[in-house]
Amino acid sequence: MAQNKPSFFILFANWASRKTGSSYAFILAVLVIVVWGVSGPLFHFSDTWQLVINTGTTIVTFLMVFLIQNSQNREGMAVQIKLDELLRSMKGAHNILLDLEKLDDEALDEHFARYRKLAEEARAQRERGEEDVDAPESDPECLDEKADKP
Repeated sequence: MAQNKPSFFILFANWASRKTGSSYAFILAVLVIVVWGVSGPLFHFSDTWQLVINTGTTIVTFLMVFLIQNSQNREGMAVQIKLDELLRSMKGAHNILLDLEKLDDEALDEHFARYRKLAEEARAQRERGEEDVDAPESDPECLDEKADKP
């Protein structure tokens, strides 16, 4: 699989995410607020003085929403790919679970209920002093047709 060179936006978004998430960025933001607050008497707490901080924080917030969403999308996809690879490589794992995020809420709820039931059964086994480790080769409930449809 060929590795594509990241686009300028990806490089910039990664750099900006690291920088804006640093302690230095937080300190800078606090200093901006302190300087703005201290400068209030100089500008007689005017409407323009208030507008400067309101406009500045609105613009920064607006841009950060997109930056954060991009980072979350990329990180979420990377984690999903890693989990899919682990699932795909495990003997007895159900490959049908690889793209659960594409299923509707009803199908997801059915899968969730199935795994919650397995956890409850494992707890009950543990309380009886039995092993709570299990990796069945096949679980017919997991492979029903309804779960296979996106």
